[in-house]
Amino acid sequence: MDRERTRPAGDRDEMRAVADPLGRAMLAHHRDEPGELVYRDGAATQDGNVESFYFSSSESWDRTTIEVLERLSDHEPILDVGCGAGNHLLWWADRGVRAVGVDASPNAVLTARQRGFEATLVGDMFSLPVPTGAFGAVHAVGTQLGLGGSLAGIRELLREFARVTADEATAVVDNYDPTRLDECFGYRSDPREGIAHRCFHLEFERNGADGKRYREIGRTLHFLLCSPARLREATAETPWRVRDVLRVDGDARYRAVLEEASIEST
Repeated sequence: MDRERTRPAGDRDEMRAVADPLGRAMLAHHRDEPGELVYRDGAATQDGNVESFYFSSSESWDRTTIEVLERLSDHEPILDVGCGAGNHLLWWADRGVRAVGVDASPNAVLTARQRGFEATLVGDMFSLPVPTGAFGAVHAVGTQLGLGGSLAGIRELLREFARVTADEATAVVDNYDPTRLDECFGYRSDPREGIAHRCFHLEFERNGADGKRYREIGRTLHFLLCSPARLREATAETPWRVRDVLRVDGDARYRAVLEEASIEST
């Protein structure tokens, strides 16, 4: 066992520095090992739903998800940013579409590899470990776009997506639209129109081989929630422009299809 796996709950500061609760939960689920993932915001908690979020069958996916995956298939190779346990990567692989996955979680990457998809890398999405101009499309769903933390931070992330893609590339990102959102777990309002925030951290608990209960506590995550109109603002001074906004039955969550052109032409 490695050092993280055998550390009992207690030394909170050190645990936060090295913990990977979401990735651990994915790997444990794949290995059929018991454990519990929760989102925590103060005293409030929410089930992490590892199976439904990261291991669901494509038969259960909504039509918008399939439409996005099909659209990106025409722009291979695809870079799946925040690939998690590799569900979308495996969908593309089954159809002969070239794709590479990147995730900040070492254990999520290990999970994707153990599920049969080797082309996965550990890396920071703000400094992607891939060559310039190597991809025709970027897929970044799971609302990690909001980890930019501000419109300026989202703009920085979009510039990195532009670096790793060729001319006239396509990208798909997603977020929650505060103008259609009454509440969600970890919600924080903002006085600006079309802007809100979401803050929480993840905890994964499991029983160790020594009979003790172990807990991994992740760092606090801050997501900026922005409406499609605000996302259009964030694309300013980047090569990206919003082509389409896709929703499921008017849901607050949306997917935005971005198209890349030179800054000079836009």
